[in-house]
Amino acid sequence: MTYARFAGLALATAMAVAAPAFAQMPSTPGNVKIAGGVLTNSDGLTLYTFDKDIAPGKSACNGQCLVNWPAVTAGADAMTMGDWSVVTRDEGAKQWAYKGKPLYTFIQDKKSGDITGDGKGGVWHIAKP
Repeated sequence: MTYARFAGLALATAMAVAAPAFAQMPSTPGNVKIAGGVLTNSDGLTLYTFDKDIAPGKSACNGQCLVNWPAVTAGADAMTMGDWSVVTRDEGAKQWAYKGKPLYTFIQDKKSGDITGDGKGGVWHIAKP
């Protein structure tokens, strides 16, 4: 076997082995990251889902709820990709949703890694990939 054939076979084998590992990493919108097994915003703040968001493509968090649980905003040109979709809120703003669930931060989370909103009212939960 020539060196070129051997190198080509080795490269093909390495790519076949590595491909499944790459396939398991979900892509995320630019302002959403995956850190420590949870979804976070670009500042590292934990993202949450709201059990009362039951209507497809709609957020049930408005008014004071939205003050305490700011929506993860999406740009006007944001588009659905894989598990990610865009919700148009009642006031017209765009919000990211993961697997159909709109995403929020929590006003009491102050630094990366805070999870003070998890379990609040029995209806708020950490968003996980």
